[in-house]
Amino acid sequence: MVNFANFWQYIAPLQTALSGDQFNATKMAVQTYKLTRLPYLHDALEPHISTQIMQLHHTKHHQAYVNNLNSALQAHAKAVEAGDIAAQVALQPVIKFNAGGHINHALFWYNLAPADLPDTKIDAAPTLAVEIDKTWGSFDNFKKAFSDVLLKIQGSGWGWLVKDGQQLRIVTTKDQDPVVGGEVPLIGVDMWEHAYYLQYLNGKAAYVENIWNVINWKTAESRFVNGREDVFEKLKALL
Repeated sequence: MVNFANFWQYIAPLQTALSGDQFNATKMAVQTYKLTRLPYLHDALEPHISTQIMQLHHTKHHQAYVNNLNSALQAHAKAVEAGDIAAQVALQPVIKFNAGGHINHALFWYNLAPADLPDTKIDAAPTLAVEIDKTWGSFDNFKKAFSDVLLKIQGSGWGWLVKDGQQLRIVTTKDQDPVVGGEVPLIGVDMWEHAYYLQYLNGKAAYVENIWNVINWKTAESRFVNGREDVFEKLKALL
C-alpha cells in the first residue's frame, strides 16, 4: 500500500504545499506540470517498441496523466480556499493516481534507450551487475526472475528493480502507485496494456522478452550508485 504522506516527496511543490500546519493553497495552485520530454525520438526503440505505441503512450496516455493532475491540483486548491473538506478528500485519490502516472512514466522513459547504444548492455552498469550476480547468481537468473514477476502481474501495474538499503529487490506496484519509502527505483517496466497491446496484442511474454533489448543500464547504474536523492533531484527536472 502506498504511504500517502510519503508520496508527496516525489514532487517538491506538492510536498511544500502539503507540509506544516498551514496549507498553502497559492503554492499548489500556481504549479503546473508538463509532459516529460523523451531523450530519444518516438521511433528510436523500434522494432522492440513500435513508433505507434510510443506516440500513443507518450503523447496521449502520459499527457492525460499530466492534464488530469494539473486539473485536480487546481480543483484541490479551490476546495482548500473554500474550506470544502469533502472535496479535498475526494480529490486525493485522483491526485495520487495521476501524479503516480506522471512520476512512473518519467522514470520509465529514461530507463529505456535505443537497442544499438552501448547503454543497453549490462556492461554499462558494472557496479550494479556485481550486485545482481550476488543476489541472483547470474544476470540470466535475474532476467528470468524479473520477467516471471512481470508476467504474474494481474491487471494493470508496474514491475521494478529497486535498491532497498544495501539490497536489490524486485517489487510490483498496482495501477499507477509509485515506489515510495526508502527504496530507490532503478528500473521500471510498465505492464499496462497500453504499453504493448498495439504491437504484441495479448502476447505479454513477447513484450517482456523484447523490452530487455532497450533497458538503459547506464541509467540504472547511475540510479544505483548515486542513490535516492540524486534520482529524485533528476526526476523533479522531468516533471
